[in-house]
Amino acid sequence: MNPWSQFAPELVTDLYELTMAASYLNEGMSGEATFSLFIRKYPPGRSYFVAAGLEHFIDLVTRFRFQEDSLRFLASTGKFSPVFLDHLRNLRFTGSIRALPEGRLFFADEPLLEVTAPIIESQVIETLVINVLQLETLIASKAARCVHAAQGLGLIDFSLRRTHGVDAGLKAARASYLAGFTGTSNVLAGKIYGIPIFGTMAHSYITSFEHEMDAFRAFARAFPDSTVLLIDTYDTLNGARKAVRLARELDAQGKTLRGVRLDSGDLATLSREVRQILDEAGLGQVRILASGSLDEFRIRDLREAGSAIDAFAVGTHMGVSADAPYFDIAYKLVEYETRPVLKLSSGKRTWVGRKQIYRAYDASGMMMEDWLCLADEEGPGCEGLLEEVVARGERVRPEDSLESIRARLEDDFRRLPEECKDLGNPRFHPVRVSRLLQDLEEETSLKVKREEVGETGSNLPPM
Repeated sequence: MNPWSQFAPELVTDLYELTMAASYLNEGMSGEATFSLFIRKYPPGRSYFVAAGLEHFIDLVTRFRFQEDSLRFLASTGKFSPVFLDHLRNLRFTGSIRALPEGRLFFADEPLLEVTAPIIESQVIETLVINVLQLETLIASKAARCVHAAQGLGLIDFSLRRTHGVDAGLKAARASYLAGFTGTSNVLAGKIYGIPIFGTMAHSYITSFEHEMDAFRAFARAFPDSTVLLIDTYDTLNGARKAVRLARELDAQGKTLRGVRLDSGDLATLSREVRQILDEAGLGQVRILASGSLDEFRIRDLREAGSAIDAFAVGTHMGVSADAPYFDIAYKLVEYETRPVLKLSSGKRTWVGRKQIYRAYDASGMMMEDWLCLADEEGPGCEGLLEEVVARGERVRPEDSLESIRARLEDDFRRLPEECKDLGNPRFHPVRVSRLLQDLEEETSLKVKREEVGETGSNLPPM
């Protein structure tokens, strides 16, 4: 059975989303609800996030339908009434979405997105929105750290074979590209997203020939205009000398060796030694590409060690965000029928009501502080970040191109103070909370404590 043939976005949900929806319908609850998507806290050593995945989510939510095959499956479970299934048959997303455009930097507790719609509509998409935006935001945030560590050197996504599934590999290619990577090895991502594709050869290619030089010459015959050689299969420095021989053969044909790749060993030392071999042969134009368990920390260390690497191919550690493989991301009800709502669970309380993020800059254009405010509150004379992207169930602006998203992130990252970018011990960008939001939070909290806890709640844990 091919699982992709049965893919149904409307069933990308946890069962309890549907059981809650069935109960809402049974109780006649159809009021407007606002849910807020946010990340509660930073992973260790992190101090910012990169918004990503919004365009994919908009595409899914504006086409959200329960197909007949999905309804037949739900009926077969015996859990849902015919009345509820008929309701799902006619269900469409008719609400609005305010969100951070892709490529914006944001910080803990700030809404990445807010959904306002009849409660059944806004509830059943919870799993979908978390799944889509968490993954792409996770990878884009990791990739942005790699870009910062590389300090202008090239980066290529090599993660496909190690990502958690085919779809994750596609999203990793896109998210890393919007974060500033040069391209990807993922051919399908190149086709779908128009991302530049790159690749050389594997060690198996080299070992399939009787001699390393035979492999080099064969590859050059096949790709005389884009020859990049993997030179560490047997001995890296000897491989570099063979690359020099091949470069001279190509030169005699009017062709140029493009580059060599290192995949193992002491990359800093080897790259310098390979660079010397190439330069002494008059091959200063040949670039050195490095791969092999790279991440932002190794890239930084290699650069600071004075390596001669021109570009980095980053795979597993970026594609699965190895040091922070998930975010503490939540999609919480913050308002129902104009009534602000919250939960008092220890460590999991939320800011009530529909909100807006305002960002202030200093005189030099650097980020100074963010303000978390109520949505209808006039901002403190600075930039509002959440934009309406869906209204009455329809997209309200054209899809952003990847190039425009890259430019947006580049501008935001340039404005982020350097001390907030530190890979090990960053300073946290200040996020202030407006007085009006604090007052509404306190008022709502006290009301809930009186009505649900039966006391003032002074012994309950603070925010």
